Amino acid sequence: MAVTACRIAAPLGLAPPPRGRAGVPAGALSFAQCGSKVSRGVVAVRATSSSESSVETPEIVKAVQDAWDKVEDKYAVATLGVAGIVALWTAVGALKAIDKLPILPGVLEIVGIGYTGWFTYRNLVFQPDREALFSKIKTTYKEITGSSS
Repeated sequence: MAVTACRIAAPLGLAPPPRGRAGVPAGALSFAQCGSKVSRGVVAVRATSSSESSVETPEIVKAVQDAWDKVEDKYAVATLGVAGIVALWTAVGALKAIDKLPILPGVLEIVGIGYTGWFTYRNLVFQPDREALFSKIKTTYKEITGSSS
C-alpha cells in the first residue's frame, strides 16, 4: 500500500498554502482532503437602476467636459493629442536605446550634473540674478498664456 503525501507548501511565486477552517489549523489536512476540491461561497451582486443611487461625477471630469465642449476644432486637438503620445513613446524608446550603450549614459549624467551646477551658480546663487530669472519666467508665462496680470 503506497501512501502519497499531500503538499502543503506552495512553490515560490505561487499561491500561499490554504488557510485553516474554523477550529482547524492550516497544516492539519488529512490525506482524504488532498486533491479534493474546496467549495467556496460565491456572492453575486446585481446592479439596478434606482433614483436613490445616483453617482456624482468628480469636479475634474466636469471641468474636462466643459473644456472639451468649448473646443471648436476637436479633430485638430485629438490629432495633437495622438501626436503627443506618439512623440512621447518615441522619446522613451530613444532613451532606452541610449541607456543600453556602454559609455553614453555616464557621460550624459556628468554633463547633466555640470549643467545643473552652472545654471545654479549663474541664476540662483545671487539675488539680482534670481530676480532677473523670475521676471523672465513671468514674462514668458504671460506671452504663452496671453494674460495681462
